Amino acid sequence: MLSPALLGQLERMELISRKIFRGRMKGERRSKRKGQSVEFADFRNYVAGDDLRFIDWNLYARLDKLLLKLFLEEEDLHFYSLIDVSDSMQFGNPSKLHYAKQLAASLGYIGLCRSDRVKIEALDGATSSGAPVFRGKRSMARMCDYVQSLQSTAANVTLTDAVKSFCLRNRGKGILVLISDLMDKTGYEQALKFLVAQNMDVYVIHVLSQEEIDPEILGDLKLVDCEDGDIAEISVSQRLIDKYRATLATFIEQARDFCSKRGIVYTMTSTERSVDRLVSRYLRHQGLVK
Repeated sequence: MLSPALLGQLERMELISRKIFRGRMKGERRSKRKGQSVEFADFRNYVAGDDLRFIDWNLYARLDKLLLKLFLEEEDLHFYSLIDVSDSMQFGNPSKLHYAKQLAASLGYIGLCRSDRVKIEALDGATSSGAPVFRGKRSMARMCDYVQSLQSTAANVTLTDAVKSFCLRNRGKGILVLISDLMDKTGYEQALKFLVAQNMDVYVIHVLSQEEIDPEILGDLKLVDCEDGDIAEISVSQRLIDKYRATLATFIEQARDFCSKRGIVYTMTSTERSVDRLVSRYLRHQGLVK
């Protein structure tokens, strides 16, 4: 799932949050909170009850004032990656689901390298606590095995219901990345509103296969919806293909505009774009990694 060359690139990266979140354990991420570490941050006046070990006695000798040394505190971060596992994600070669798994594992590995808490979850509407939490580089193999095991389910839960289930079970603050084709007959808007309400740093990575972006089909066809079995018989002409492309462009633009208005960072990608290029160029430009 992750090649040695890709792992080498990911180890040098770091997940970036646009918001400040307090972690539960010390990690490798610099915080704006002041605490105990090896990197000096500032001084403040001593008050009764402060730890005497952090008084700067050299300054006391020069200024006759008790000043306390402050240090930058390191903290960890929640990183959530939600993978759409609906049947439509099985489409394409490679499939959108395989691409989503590889992307989620790549971002998860960046988090593991920085001792962040990483949770990757399939949007299948499960009501259990479900996905395990991974932490530290030693968890990389277990994380990849878990991600590889994620499969589509026959239930075909709507995106809204699956995201709502996740939000009810997870209260940690941090970065959340939704990887989906956003193809749901009930719409994606309500699902994204649920994520915004969690007060997380939300990213949407809209994955489409190249066959969906630029279809090469003509003639009389019977189309079967892979999720609900709806059938449509059509005659595909160049005029119809042009209309389809215009409709798809509108769909993408509406999704981008919906996210932008709600503070969600939106990125559309084709499965033809390599994951390492997506992470190192496009997601770095969007501010998710550095």
